[in-house]
Amino acid sequence: MTRNRMVVACLVLTFAASFAAAQEAAPAASGGFELGLGTASLPVDPTDPATEYVTYQNLALKPEFAFGKFGLGLDLTVNFNLRLGSTGEGVEFYEPDWNPDAAGKSFIELYLPKIAYIRWAKKGDPLYLKFGSFDDGTLGNGFIMGNYSNTRFLPGTRIFGAAVDVDGALFNFPYVGIETFAGNLARLDVVGTRLFARPLFDMENPILKNLQLGATIAADREPLIYDSDETNDDEGSVAVFGIDGRLPILGTPMVSLATFADIAFQPEGRWGTMIGLGGRLASIFTYGAQLRLLAPGFIPTYFDGSYDIFRHAKYAVVSEAPEGSAYAGWLASIGTSLMADVIIFNVTLSGPFGAEDSGKITDYPQLRGIFTIGEGLLGGFSLDAFYEKYYLGADTDQVPLGTGDFFTDLIDPNNAVIGAKINYATGPAVLSLLYNLRYDPSATNNFIVTSSLMSSIRF
Repeated sequence: MTRNRMVVACLVLTFAASFAAAQEAAPAASGGFELGLGTASLPVDPTDPATEYVTYQNLALKPEFAFGKFGLGLDLTVNFNLRLGSTGEGVEFYEPDWNPDAAGKSFIELYLPKIAYIRWAKKGDPLYLKFGSFDDGTLGNGFIMGNYSNTRFLPGTRIFGAAVDVDGALFNFPYVGIETFAGNLARLDVVGTRLFARPLFDMENPILKNLQLGATIAADREPLIYDSDETNDDEGSVAVFGIDGRLPILGTPMVSLATFADIAFQPEGRWGTMIGLGGRLASIFTYGAQLRLLAPGFIPTYFDGSYDIFRHAKYAVVSEAPEGSAYAGWLASIGTSLMADVIIFNVTLSGPFGAEDSGKITDYPQLRGIFTIGEGLLGGFSLDAFYEKYYLGADTDQVPLGTGDFFTDLIDPNNAVIGAKINYATGPAVLSLLYNLRYDPSATNNFIVTSSLMSSIRF
């Protein structure tokens, strides 16, 4: 089947569902499923970081079940190509979908992600459970782990993670609680936990009673798992631990404000500390700021949104003996949340006040931006997009394809990770485009681009 035929099939499926939706409104239900037809660019050999990508057609069945706070979704997708004419006849299935050896994975690592998600409640509730894909893995104030994502290799690879939070308030004992996280439940490579206490909860003071003190440890047992340098046989690991405090001060509808502080420790005696504040203004603007004091080579938010892509670069820093003296760093965040989170926009910029241009990831500012438009504002259109940029202002002599200019680097895709998902829904029909671009110096043209186009019907 040619690409044109696939696009036509997607459009026919969409318009057919649109016609059906016009005949009668879809009844509310606690479950259902999506039937999808589309295309995706997938790696020929997932075990080779420098492999080429080929477009496959796919057929997806995604059943979902919901009951109260509980939800379960499956992702049963088959990728294939129809071989006709001179290329042979028949159906060629994408072997890494079902063969662990071809995918370079264990059986459980390959088949567990067929469960798209399992969830209970939301972050901050007394009991919070989530299994599947994550873009917001955070422990405590996020100084060690903040907005960790295991989705950076979609659509080619889905990773199944887990988060379990239990607050003592669930048992009428709000003095203690625990947060746990695993980026990949099949490998248990990136894992973390945080224990916290509210030691002053019995006080009548409405501010001090909510003081929260915590201790966090997070680790990566396979920091070079995605390293494209096949000559590197280092099998080390990384562990980061620290203590933190958080004190909500204001919680009015017009203004919310919380203050927080952390101190964390990384390998080779590295340490870092920060104090900060954040909250909302007029219920629609979000803000945050931090001042940091960092030992040489310390990496704030070691486990961040694009950690899976840059984990080998971070490991290269923390596996060496630190040199130099402590320096100051900063973080600034601003955003907006409108119409009950229908529109969400946030930009976070962080970096050192001054550091040597040595080519290490710690020497340069980095940017993280997210933009969301929920369904309903623009009819059936919705959008989720992110942009993460590292090595801002790095010189070409130190970082491949660096421009040496901060503002030029802001819009330069080199050393960046970019992703977007655009949906159009009409009745039960949904047309989705997923696009990811990430910089990889070992890839052709220094970039790996993956995308998928899917037309589906929700029943």
